[in-house]
Amino acid sequence: MNDSPTAFSALSPGGSAHIGPLEKNAPFVVRLSGAWTLAGLPARARELRALEAELRRRAKDAKEWDLSAVQHLDSAGALLLWRVWGRRLPGALGVSEAQRHIFERVESLAAQAAPLPKPPRDPLAAVAFVGYLCLDVLRHLRDFVALIGQLLLDCLWLAAHPRQWPLKEFSATVYKSGALALPVTALVGCLIGVVISYLSSLQLRIFGADSFIVNILGISVIRELGPVLVAVLVAGRSGSAMTAQIGVMRVTEEIDALATMGISRSQRLVLPKVAALALTMPFLTLWCSSAALFGGMLAAYFQLGFSFDYFLHELPRAVPVANLWIGLGKGFVFGTLVALIACHFGLRVKPNTESLSACTTSSVVAAITTVILADAVFAIATRNIGLIKL
Repeated sequence: MNDSPTAFSALSPGGSAHIGPLEKNAPFVVRLSGAWTLAGLPARARELRALEAELRRRAKDAKEWDLSAVQHLDSAGALLLWRVWGRRLPGALGVSEAQRHIFERVESLAAQAAPLPKPPRDPLAAVAFVGYLCLDVLRHLRDFVALIGQLLLDCLWLAAHPRQWPLKEFSATVYKSGALALPVTALVGCLIGVVISYLSSLQLRIFGADSFIVNILGISVIRELGPVLVAVLVAGRSGSAMTAQIGVMRVTEEIDALATMGISRSQRLVLPKVAALALTMPFLTLWCSSAALFGGMLAAYFQLGFSFDYFLHELPRAVPVANLWIGLGKGFVFGTLVALIACHFGLRVKPNTESLSACTTSSVVAAITTVILADAVFAIATRNIGLIKL
């Protein structure tokens, strides 16, 4: 500098001291000393912020920075000073060659870490998103149809080789998805029957149509609620378990090991699950509907005074047997769809845990959505079957 300083300030990480007269408009030198390292800087965030604030206050009037008395300097101390200097080296800086190399390194790293400019907003981004979504749906449909075709080929092959049927896998899935699901389906069905019967009886009593509680409960449970409730419960309970099981085998490369040994993954993993769930779902539907009717009978007995004999005597008259076959048919279709979707998403799992969790969630959501769509198709296709026309 041309002008010799008439005042200076000494500052170290442990404290600061002003030396010399701080005259107005006088050249001001900030002299640092001590250890400006990660270990030497204050460990507490409050003290570190106070030190940085003090440095910024002095940087406003500083004409020169002198680091000749600094004993140790590392990237942590250099980064702190770099921020104080406004991310650039001051014009007058007294540093050693080693210290200058540290600051140059910090400067180069800061330039590399500079945020990239945001790309201009694409006006067709929404259209592209819809396109990607449609392509993803088409890929799922393609793989889903391919899976169904592969299962049909497996059934033809197993029909010619009946001893190769995977009976152990089939029976294990029947036990896990069917027998172990009986308590929860009975509990949910009974509670749903109680709720429907209780709420319906309150409204029917107003119009003096108490006897129609049998019609409402029978049609709604046997034809609609029974199959849908069981499908939702099985999708959340058994469908997610199937997806997770196949997904874990993908992560641990067990499916690749099966292919290496010449064992068909569709015959050993997919076909037993689809066949078992398609078989057990009608029985679970019948079981859940029976529990719902029993709960409805209890609510009708306590709310309307209808005896069990009256309820059981009027039920066949109010609900034609065609509704029972429709409900069982829905159970078969829903079980097949839930198992196919669960296996489809399980086979799409990539060898990482994040993909496993995402595919399991997608499996449950897709299965429940598909069940509701299939139920709507059933409602339209069977609108003239099993209903009493007055």
